[in-house]
Amino acid sequence: MLRKLSLLCAVAFGSTLTVYAQFNVNGQDTINNPISPSVPFAAFTPDARSAAMGDVGAAISADANSTYWGAAKLVHAEKNSGLSLSYTPWLRNLTDDMYFAYLSGFKKIGKNQAFGVSLMYFDHGVFQARNNFGTLLGDYYSNEFYGAVSYSRKLTDNFSMGVTLKYLNSNLASGAPVPGGGAIKAAQTAAGDISAFYQKNNIDEGSGQGWNHAFALMLQNIGGKVNYGGSTAGFIPTTFKLGVASTRHIDTHNKFTVAVDVNKLMIPTPPVRNASGVITSGKDPDRGTISAMFSSFGDAPGGFSEELREFMIAAGMEYWYNDVFALRAGYFNEARTKGDRKYFPTVSVFLWSLICSKNKS
Repeated sequence: MLRKLSLLCAVAFGSTLTVYAQFNVNGQDTINNPISPSVPFAAFTPDARSAAMGDVGAAISADANSTYWGAAKLVHAEKNSGLSLSYTPWLRNLTDDMYFAYLSGFKKIGKNQAFGVSLMYFDHGVFQARNNFGTLLGDYYSNEFYGAVSYSRKLTDNFSMGVTLKYLNSNLASGAPVPGGGAIKAAQTAAGDISAFYQKNNIDEGSGQGWNHAFALMLQNIGGKVNYGGSTAGFIPTTFKLGVASTRHIDTHNKFTVAVDVNKLMIPTPPVRNASGVITSGKDPDRGTISAMFSSFGDAPGGFSEELREFMIAAGMEYWYNDVFALRAGYFNEARTKGDRKYFPTVSVFLWSLICSKNKS
């Protein structure tokens, strides 16, 4: 008797719909003293899950996107490996040729170690260079990317740490002429992340009821300055992240998560200068990366009150049913004088289905 075995186990469908609402408090558009890092794409939220939760992600459950949110989480992932691909159109109301994409994956090695890789690519489309008279000097293609490798290790059953090493490249119209002679050059630098993660599970195996509490700390994008061929160099978006998340396991099929991230850029706050360019309040931003990181908690020209306004808050919730249906919402808040980004996703639904069948004949 001839027996034929066929296995079909890859018919999967995943869809995410997220609609954002953005508003301005008190109708004010004045931005007084924002911090503007170079290569800001290195701090873009890359995945739909965290974007739907108001850009929260440091302490939520581990998945393939944890290569961005903190490599320390990778070793706590439920699966032994994972892969994620995200694509995001950018500024679609203004242009149709900008987008960024993120590819990431991880693999556990035993019970206590995990490795990850990731690639972020930001396509700016075509840039038209013109002189002061509006004369077209040429079309230039602009893009930015970084590649990263991550390592995660458990130090105890509940606590782990991780590191990520990155190479960043920013090609903003490389070769385009600039006033006074010379040309724009591609900027590049190395950077790294350091992360720590702790979680405590108290879940009854029979009923599936209980709690999971998680805490995360991360220093993201620690690296050198970037230079586009001029006499000055800019800081990359080195960021301090502190996250907490609590998940209530209602039963074996339902769970609900609430998470909060606190973020702060660890780069110099622009000082106040007089008409002659002399600093009258604040600190000179021309300092090294490590010095800038630690002094960033006390260099605001407005003192302690301005330092507090530099902390950004992201808060989100997530409901899962049977790990196939998720409902998410969130809110992100930044002080009006520091950029005034305030937004929340109004609709976010995720559906995942897997069909697996075995036939014998």
